[in-house]
Amino acid sequence: MPVIKPVIIAIASTPVASGGVITTTVTPTVARFYAAVTAGMIAGGVTTIPAASFLDDADAPVAALPDPPTDGYYNVYVNGILQQGGLSTLTTASLVLATDDLAEGTPVLLEVSTFGSASTMTTPPAISAPTITIIS
Repeated sequence: MPVIKPVIIAIASTPVASGGVITTTVTPTVARFYAAVTAGMIAGGVTTIPAASFLDDADAPVAALPDPPTDGYYNVYVNGILQQGGLSTLTTASLVLATDDLAEGTPVLLEVSTFGSASTMTTPPAISAPTITIIS
């Protein structure tokens, strides 16, 4: 007995999404820290400023510096002049400047900016169901 296979041809429409509202909020956080270079910080071709040498905006001592932000940046000012990004390394323990050509008492300002963000969907989109039409 022969096998009979039915042949069915169908087409479907593509689902369509419409509407929907997504709200994204970006919240910047900025922290500034001040230190003065001492002779003991300058050695071996670099200047290493420990976290404990910094003061925050309220003139309070700092126990640890912020982690280098992944969603932000940090700026270093030496004697009021913004430095190139590759000339410094920030860790929670210290700020290392790639120079030993600083005089004792030189002011260093560290500015750390972090951008936190959150997104919420306030109105979900309407998505149509596909229409399937069997032709034969």
